[in-house]
Amino acid sequence: MNLTPAPFHTDVAFGNTNGAAHWVHTSDGLRVRLGVWNTPAAKGTVLIFPGRTEFIEKYDLCAAALAQRGFASMAIDWRGQGLSDRMLDDPRVGHVDHFPDFQKDVDALVRAARTLDMPRPFFLLAHSMGGAIGLRAAMEGLTVQATVFSAPMWGIRLAPHLRPLAWALSHVMPQIGQGHQLPPGTNIGHHVLTNGFDDNLLTRDPAQFDMMRKQLETHPDLLLGGPSYVWLREGLLETRHLASRPSPNLPCITFLGTNERIVDVPAIHTRMDSWKRSTLEMVEGGEHEVLMESPAVADPLFDQMATLFLSGGHG
Repeated sequence: MNLTPAPFHTDVAFGNTNGAAHWVHTSDGLRVRLGVWNTPAAKGTVLIFPGRTEFIEKYDLCAAALAQRGFASMAIDWRGQGLSDRMLDDPRVGHVDHFPDFQKDVDALVRAARTLDMPRPFFLLAHSMGGAIGLRAAMEGLTVQATVFSAPMWGIRLAPHLRPLAWALSHVMPQIGQGHQLPPGTNIGHHVLTNGFDDNLLTRDPAQFDMMRKQLETHPDLLLGGPSYVWLREGLLETRHLASRPSPNLPCITFLGTNERIVDVPAIHTRMDSWKRSTLEMVEGGEHEVLMESPAVADPLFDQMATLFLSGGHG
């Protein structure tokens, strides 16, 4: 597999790691960016699947926490975000043609891990939209020993009276050539730049919020705004499809804040209630990004994750 050096913004990679980045091409010809954090004598490699709007530098602190516990890690800028190829003329609009296309990005990440001879075994850590991508990948044979999800997007949070409208608009608007437009209630800005800390839905930790804001202010090319109608259609179809399939036969921990307000919480409970060899860990008062809270909150979660991984997936 051909890997070439890619930019890695060390000025906003606040874990002070030895992170590096590579360009790779997917099977359908898109260029995506991978982040790599290798660790001497690592006990395995954690494949990090970020959420929508995210990028690899945001996970430098996460990589540092994993390295402290003996793990190498890799992360990806999904197609349409970060420094990977954007999908529309307006790069600020989140978009994917078909949600299963993300599996081509997963394949590129795994092939790169093998090319780089990253330490085995592999484990999965998937957040938000990455949780939907990661669940399908695990269902379809992703070679990981155990899975950890953070606020996974196993359903899209919509008010019950708006759900029929969302289904209708997300199917009709692409048919009339408006699939690239933003649905009502979304905007072209990024949440951390358009909202103050007191109104944010991501973290209770001011330092983490300031970090997120500084990353986007320093490197606006990383910014991604609201999703397109096509993304909404594809997200609704994908989460419905995933809900119809049994959970993979893998150990799983899912972390979920009790104040989660971005993804569909009932869908997470439904999945976890039927997933054998799984634990649902509720984080009291936690918002959407419980791994990006203060150390007092996040460190025990990383410890729990490491315990699962170090057990070889049998814990």
